[in-house]
Amino acid sequence: MHRASVERRLNDAHQQLVRARTELAVLDEQLIAANEMADDTRVRALVAENPAASKDHDEASRQAKVILRSRDELIDRIADLERRRDELLDRLVVGPG
Repeated sequence: MHRASVERRLNDAHQQLVRARTELAVLDEQLIAANEMADDTRVRALVAENPAASKDHDEASRQAKVILRSRDELIDRIADLERRRDELLDRLVVGPG
């Protein structure tokens, strides 16, 4: 693979990593908020002891789980991008083969 091609692919991987890490920061903030909401609705459900409050808690818990699942998937993607970046760096520094 030509050096210019490796550099282009490396730049692309870097840009994707930057975007993914930015998205991870946003998901982390959303997860904190969703967990706080789930905790608040859990307490309200315990105090209120009614189906509507329990439903609110169930929905808030589901939302937190969805965000957590998205975060876990993004962390896996970041790990893949980092591996790709490292492979490209090896090609750039060491050369092919």
